[in-house]
Amino acid sequence: MNNKSRLKPGTQKLKLNLLSNNCIFILFAFILLTNCSGTKPALIGQFSPCPEKPNCVSSKSSLSLHKIKPIYYKGTPEDAKTKILEIIKSMPRTKIFMTTKNFIHVEFTSKLFRFVDDAEFYFENLGIIHFRSASRIGYSDMGVNRERLEKIRQSFIDKS
Repeated sequence: MNNKSRLKPGTQKLKLNLLSNNCIFILFAFILLTNCSGTKPALIGQFSPCPEKPNCVSSKSSLSLHKIKPIYYKGTPEDAKTKILEIIKSMPRTKIFMTTKNFIHVEFTSKLFRFVDDAEFYFENLGIIHFRSASRIGYSDMGVNRERLEKIRQSFIDKS
């Protein structure tokens, strides 16, 4: 009689379950260690259209999947930009990557998997802040970009 036939009932099932759990742990660790940041898009600063994936929102999009209202303000573009920068700096896991007279590029990083979203704010039209935010990798962002920009809008209104 070989050793396999002498195993107690349920022992093989337990070994398979442990093996499965180990594989899940290794995959999870791999994702955390390799960082899910993706690469910075080449078209940052050019207000490119959203891709055909539900992981992007844009105030210039005509598609309801991506459409989000711009932020309207009174006063100078400089004051509006200062407010937006204050709001962004108060948010966790943000990196202001670039800022010019009429433009801000911000990288938002998710807490768990370190996914990076690129947000762009444009101050080209007096009284209007147009913006775009998109995930670098993946298909769906589960509404994270829209929710984040709506929070920024609400904070901007609260500061006005």
